[in-house]
Amino acid sequence: MKVRLANKQDVATDICAFDLVSLDGSPLPGFTAGAHIDVHLPGGLVRQYSLCNAPGDTERYRLGVLRDPASRGGSTGMHALSAGVELEISEPRNHFPLVDTAKHSILLAGGIGVTPILAMAETLAAAGASFEVHYCTREPARTAFGERFAQTDLAGNTRVYHDSEGARADLDAILAQPSGGKHLYVCGPAGFIDAVLSRAEAAQWPEGNVHREYFAAPAATDGASATAFQVKLHSTGRVIDVKADETIVAALAAQGVEIQMSCEQGVCGTCLTRVIDGTPDHRDVYLTDEERAANDQMLPCCSRSKSTMLVLDL
Repeated sequence: MKVRLANKQDVATDICAFDLVSLDGSPLPGFTAGAHIDVHLPGGLVRQYSLCNAPGDTERYRLGVLRDPASRGGSTGMHALSAGVELEISEPRNHFPLVDTAKHSILLAGGIGVTPILAMAETLAAAGASFEVHYCTREPARTAFGERFAQTDLAGNTRVYHDSEGARADLDAILAQPSGGKHLYVCGPAGFIDAVLSRAEAAQWPEGNVHREYFAAPAATDGASATAFQVKLHSTGRVIDVKADETIVAALAAQGVEIQMSCEQGVCGTCLTRVIDGTPDHRDVYLTDEERAANDQMLPCCSRSKSTMLVLDL
């Protein structure tokens, strides 16, 4: 659907908030905390951004975007936009939802990972639910939406930490008492998320009570991606070679087989494909450890194969 960028505002160093509204002023489709939208940028780029306004606020979609020096074009493209421009976006979808039955929610945000966490805090506060927020940033000037967390309904449940002031979240203390009724949500840079997940595992949190959302998949480090293999299409029996330096979706596209995708990094789940035979080399951050172990689905935008041939449900 088409929307208009109604307002663009600096909210921290290198971070802008973008307010998107419908072209005719009508309410936008509803969403739940943790949801994101696809934004179609000039030049054909499609990127996902979390909605950070309160879910009941359907007069706009608010995004928070960090200008990343290592950007593949998304963040620089967003920051180049001017108020008034029209954009195409998807309807919201949610791979990072709150659990309605949680007795207590622990929300951990690192840097720009605060965007879905803010929407979660808004939702939990409005519902009178039990929750706590731990928001970690490099310095006060880089703390986006800090003034919102300082307001009365959130301040009592929120603690903000700045590296520049020597304040670090004590993850062992925060995660010390897991229980079936507690749920943990974490979003931020990969290193931050991995540190939280490691401490949660050490504290014996149930895997089903730990929820995370990455912005990008970590780079492969074991050299497995340097191996060529083949993909067989289950519907036709056609076999397509995948070179060592290309993705499955690129190899298939070159042969006229299109797979819908969006993030190209194994984050959003758009290209999720069923595996009929073979063993995937999972490189995504979308599937859970249990789902990866089943080896019956994969994200071909980034994942590869441990087998000489993968048979996909295509």
